[in-house]
Amino acid sequence: MVSKFDNQIADAQATQVLPVKPGNFDFDKYEAYTAELNKTCARFWEQKSGVVVYRRMRVGECFSYGCSDMKRSLELQLGALEKSMFFKADVPNFLEPWYGIGTVASAWGGDYLWTEGNAPALKAPFKTIDEVLAYPAREIAQTNIGRHTLDMIEYFMDQTKGRVPVSLTDTQSPLNMIGHLYPLDQFFMDMLLEPEKVLQLFDRLADLSINFNNEQIKLIGDALALPGHGFASSTKWSGLGMSDDNAIMISPDQYLEMAAPSVEKICAPLGGPVFHSCGDWSAWVDAVLQIKGLKMADGAFSPQTDPGATNNLEAFHKFANTGIVLNARIVGDLETIREQVSRLWLPGMKMVVVTYCSTPEEQAEAYELVHEMCNGSRLPENSD
Repeated sequence: MVSKFDNQIADAQATQVLPVKPGNFDFDKYEAYTAELNKTCARFWEQKSGVVVYRRMRVGECFSYGCSDMKRSLELQLGALEKSMFFKADVPNFLEPWYGIGTVASAWGGDYLWTEGNAPALKAPFKTIDEVLAYPAREIAQTNIGRHTLDMIEYFMDQTKGRVPVSLTDTQSPLNMIGHLYPLDQFFMDMLLEPEKVLQLFDRLADLSINFNNEQIKLIGDALALPGHGFASSTKWSGLGMSDDNAIMISPDQYLEMAAPSVEKICAPLGGPVFHSCGDWSAWVDAVLQIKGLKMADGAFSPQTDPGATNNLEAFHKFANTGIVLNARIVGDLETIREQVSRLWLPGMKMVVVTYCSTPEEQAEAYELVHEMCNGSRLPENSD
């Protein structure tokens, strides 16, 4: 097994695909494919434990400079959906109209910086929390990026006629949004010295997030795939994905007391929180499992997945017998998948093994390997 992250690769989780124009995409075939896999997804979601395999088709260009061009983004993502059907899996892939982070923070007047060849960036416009709280934030749908995101969703829905699953835009937690508003070092001091102001700001961010989610849901309708961005997702599942990477910059107790309530508020309308943090959050497992209504949690479980991927896989055995799904991203070959699943899996766990195998043949082997290793956890064959 490769023991370290390759920092010469632009996106270790990405798959190269060929763009497909909507007029050339076989919607009948993908709709039938998704419907069949969703039978397995529905059964998995209802069970207390088990395993499913998801071969994620992440398009690297859409995670960087390509996310602004709705036509190009859709064609690349349709290419990913087409390619995904050759890789044996239990969970279908989905479309995501907009990938750029900082959307909610744009309500405070910020606008994206577009450096050629790079993902969009948003500079923090304020220096203190008092300045942020005093600013008359707008609804996100009224901002430039909010309107662009809604236009992109409308374009995707028009071109696909709602026949393929579509997720909400990249959802960041209020704790993650702070760095787009004012400096994090000042914010961490405010958590200690002015916690009531921090909670007030978190609550305002939560309300803006909920309102914008509702605007997106109106457009997506029954095609909505949950939990969405970065997670294995299905129209048969519930919960809302939350990127909460700054969680590991505060203590587990601070996270539960101050940050988790706003996450719970945002996610409750869609069935509950779904947690993500990059890096090694194994020391935060106990706190994450205490998030109210938690449906799923995501982590990087191989050295090739994330430069800070955890090697403390056994800490996640605490997910066993909770009914909470562990979304386990494992970039690597069959040897890597075998080793990491053998360390992660316990009877009673409910797990999505996310693979990135390079060929359909390797994926088929990985699919069988995962189901065999997880001890009779294979779900019954699909039937009407």
